[in-house]
Amino acid sequence: MRFGAAVLRSYESPFAVEEVTLNGGPADGEILVRIAGCGMCRTDLAVRHSAGRSPLPAVLGHEGAGVVVETGGAHTGLSCGDHVVLSFDSCGHCRNCLDAAPAHCDSFASLNLFGGREENAARFVDSAGRALAPRWFGQSSFAEYAVVAARNAVRADPSLPIELLGPLGCGFLTGAGAVLNSFGTGPGDTLAVFGAGAVGLSAVMAATASGAVTVAVDRHPGRLALAERFGAIPLHAASAGLPGRIRQLTDGGTQYALDTTASPRLINDALRALRPTGHLGLVARVRTPLPLEPGALDRGRRISHICEGDAVPGLLIPRLTGLWKAGRFPFDELIRTYPLADINEAERDCEAGRVVKPVLLP
Repeated sequence: MRFGAAVLRSYESPFAVEEVTLNGGPADGEILVRIAGCGMCRTDLAVRHSAGRSPLPAVLGHEGAGVVVETGGAHTGLSCGDHVVLSFDSCGHCRNCLDAAPAHCDSFASLNLFGGREENAARFVDSAGRALAPRWFGQSSFAEYAVVAARNAVRADPSLPIELLGPLGCGFLTGAGAVLNSFGTGPGDTLAVFGAGAVGLSAVMAATASGAVTVAVDRHPGRLALAERFGAIPLHAASAGLPGRIRQLTDGGTQYALDTTASPRLINDALRALRPTGHLGLVARVRTPLPLEPGALDRGRRISHICEGDAVPGLLIPRLTGLWKAGRFPFDELIRTYPLADINEAERDCEAGRVVKPVLLP
């Protein structure tokens, strides 16, 4: 089977839309999906800075959504014609997967970041017959089609705009899941969100939907305006005495804080903005040593890493689409669509902050 896909051949080169070949259909437990749209995530772009750990050439993309066109075996639980949102891969049988924590799968890194499933590695090739890296995040959905394990596909209501749903599988799931799962916020709780990108703004929307009081911190006025529209109190990241201002706005400090920036300064500000026993969650990978200021972790405050919003995608994605239909999670307002052929323009706009969530349409 031949189809178009955006191939990244080196860490410095632009994406190139090429013809690729899938040798063989979906194996047992897999499905073939015609991609309607795929979000571009910061994790895709971070491959350029992965110091050779992510194998290239590869087809990236891990926020895909589309329509099932073929199933492998009778046990996928899906049928041709089903609309699906694709999320991260997981093994399904390790202790964490069995404990409803697939984001902490023992094989998460190998399945999603560093090579994919070995049993079908060589069947995805370019027009010259050279192998492409196995499925990125179980998908490689910067393409017209993707083969995925049925366990990381979530059936969606066919009345919804399937081309826009892909980011619910990662970016929006991460922000909303941090609020709804990791923190479990409810009415009257307080939250500070540092970084009003796709993850941060989805956290703001979820917090507002849960009845929490939220402060959003960012350096882009446009993104602060979005956060305010979604129910947050906006604060510029360069504001003098930022932790004190947040404590003043939240009657002594927030119960929760979410950092999406990986900035050591803002992480320390977030800790200082917490009330005693408060919880700071980090979703961005911190790539440098993280010095903590004296006293930042005093009085029962704690800090943890949050992966994929601690979500079970099959549970959280329907919850988020339900909130969207009720007008309480307007994620579509963060999206700008691009033809797949314009993937390099989408990357430039994303890096420059001109768009919150690019979605590529094959």
